[in-house]
Amino acid sequence: MSGLRAHFLARIAEAGPMSLADYMAVCLMHPEFGYYATRDPFGARGDFITAPEISQMFGEFLGLCLAQVWLDQGRPARFLLAELGPGRGTLMADVLRATRGVPGFREAAEVHLVEGSAALRAAQRRAIAGDVIWHERVESLPEGPLYLLANEFFDALPIRQFQRSGEGWRERVVGQSAGQLLLGLGGPVALPALAERLADTREGDIVETCGPAAAVMAEIGARIAAQGGAALIVDYGDWRSLGDTFQALKAHQPVDPLAEPGAADLTAHVDFEALALAAAPAMHTRLTPQGVFLERLGIAARAEALARNLSGPALETHLAAYQRLTGAEEMGTLFKVMGLYPEGAAPPPGLEP
Repeated sequence: MSGLRAHFLARIAEAGPMSLADYMAVCLMHPEFGYYATRDPFGARGDFITAPEISQMFGEFLGLCLAQVWLDQGRPARFLLAELGPGRGTLMADVLRATRGVPGFREAAEVHLVEGSAALRAAQRRAIAGDVIWHERVESLPEGPLYLLANEFFDALPIRQFQRSGEGWRERVVGQSAGQLLLGLGGPVALPALAERLADTREGDIVETCGPAAAVMAEIGARIAAQGGAALIVDYGDWRSLGDTFQALKAHQPVDPLAEPGAADLTAHVDFEALALAAAPAMHTRLTPQGVFLERLGIAARAEALARNLSGPALETHLAAYQRLTGAEEMGTLFKVMGLYPEGAAPPPGLEP
């Protein structure tokens, strides 16, 4: 029996079933057995591959997008260039490389990474040259204009699930039977925050909420509204939560999220409407498919330019990466982009207000 399975069974025996949020938080960040606390999950040898690992073009265009916002907002002499959940540091390394040609941008930037995993911080140190400041929480970022990236960050934050029952809700919880973890339903609960969802749900429908995501977005939105900057949020999900999207990946394959706690990546689709509401008074752009966003910024021309110097397997890999980032049947449609910006400022390039 794994350490986390034993932990959960003992906890349930003592206190009863737990919320999905509690289960996810422990599985992902337990200091001894947690998924992110104990491994580097990225790449072909890990459990999943993110866009920055697929091609340098992804980070280049996100970096140049933020650089254009910096220019549009008057080139502040000092600003925070921050990333939430920076993985191996690949995205930030590509951003810094791509923006070297923007006069004054690198000199004004202070690089800040919000990362709770010691294992991943070590990888980030190897990937990113120059001074970097790490934080456990977004609240500890210093004051100043904030230019922020969050790629596949919010999908890993702990969610709660509520199932429509009559004119109310019941929470889906993790319990156990004969030593096996399983999902069940708690008793009826009053949820004022979901009162309006009675209008667009039916009996048995599931709605997911994410308190930690709302708290992070409130902090980001307040800073950008008051001090300037922008944020690019890239993740899979849709405008409004509906349905069970709780899932697990191990070795690039979907697995039962309760089968091996701590051994698989746990995620859920992002509710972008909830993020936008939490980020007020910052303005937000429309939700834009990742492929559309990258094409608007010029990724096709960049892919063509890079392809001129490639041949054989390297060329095939490059073209496959471009297709994977932008293709409608791959990440191009599944992943969405939303931008935040101050009232009265121009929205980030590639995104419609």
